[in-house]
Amino acid sequence: MKKLIAALALLPACLFQLPALAQEKASINTPEEIARLDAYEAQLEKYLSHYLVDEYDSRAQTLWHRDYSSADALERSVAPNRRAWEVVISPPELRKTGPLQKRPHQIDDVNAEWLSLPLGIVTAEAVLAIPASASAKKPVPLVIVQHGIGSSPETPFRGGNYNSYAKALLKAGYAVLCPLNMRTIERRNNIEHLCRLAGTSLPGIELVRVQHLLDVVLADPRIDAGKVGMWGVSLGGMATMFWMPLEPRIKTGIISGWYNDRINKMVVKDKRYSSFQKGNENYVFVRGWLQQFADHDLISLICPRPVMVQHGKKDGIAYWPQVADDFKKARTHYERLNMADRMELTMHEGGHEAVVGPGIRFLDKWLKGK
Repeated sequence: MKKLIAALALLPACLFQLPALAQEKASINTPEEIARLDAYEAQLEKYLSHYLVDEYDSRAQTLWHRDYSSADALERSVAPNRRAWEVVISPPELRKTGPLQKRPHQIDDVNAEWLSLPLGIVTAEAVLAIPASASAKKPVPLVIVQHGIGSSPETPFRGGNYNSYAKALLKAGYAVLCPLNMRTIERRNNIEHLCRLAGTSLPGIELVRVQHLLDVVLADPRIDAGKVGMWGVSLGGMATMFWMPLEPRIKTGIISGWYNDRINKMVVKDKRYSSFQKGNENYVFVRGWLQQFADHDLISLICPRPVMVQHGKKDGIAYWPQVADDFKKARTHYERLNMADRMELTMHEGGHEAVVGPGIRFLDKWLKGK
């Protein structure tokens, strides 16, 4: 008997738990438990949706104290909100650990360079193309051209939804800097999950990478360091909106295929547009975003710098009348400063794309003074 007891003592403890585990498994997903969980989920969704949607305006009213007596006064009055926005995307501290490396990079008929700047473990990378006519005596403006999901730094030089707008900018006399950002949903989800654990965000990391690139690129005498714009499409539009409040060197911005009624886009499911709430793009749910930074409020951290919004009526990311309505709210910041001409909406009949002509005209006006 003692030998039997000793032998049983050597068996894995889990074997003695099998009846209990089987009983527990049998109780999982009973109709009663499913109904209970359904009710709890509905409570949480209702509670959070009420906070995010129904209470947004009253909450934002207590958090923003804008002074429109002058452009400088507005910038001073939103300084606390700018600090709060910096907390939302939490850019990390990255330091240069080596010199900028360049190599020739041909994109079809465009002679460009591939830039690599070491920032410790991370590397900031981008395509840089400068018009052949640029020189130290005739420096040209620089436009940060930011690609979106499923694209690369080379894509804006080609057709499709980008309509070769990077190449058109070159032809119009602009240098273009096209940063490499994380390009797929799955990869952004993966990295953003780690970012949240580390107290930062992928947009924050990518902002710092671009800032370091600007430090070295704007030292090129062929580039006018005081005339920097940014034009992003889709997720590149998100980068434009996210980065301009924290990077004052960007003087003018164009947001293509991103500006939205942000509360609806993030929270409210609707057949008229694709809500992020219905999809798997977890990376886009940035912690604290909708406490006070719907698109029309975030724009006030860019004001009075000129901004163009481009949206196609056939673009499924949004229901275009909602975009138009939210744009009117954002433009109010400029109107109250008597600077309404600095914010434009290009509402076109196309889809999810960059519209080249109006964009270049806008940049010519505000970066070149034409």
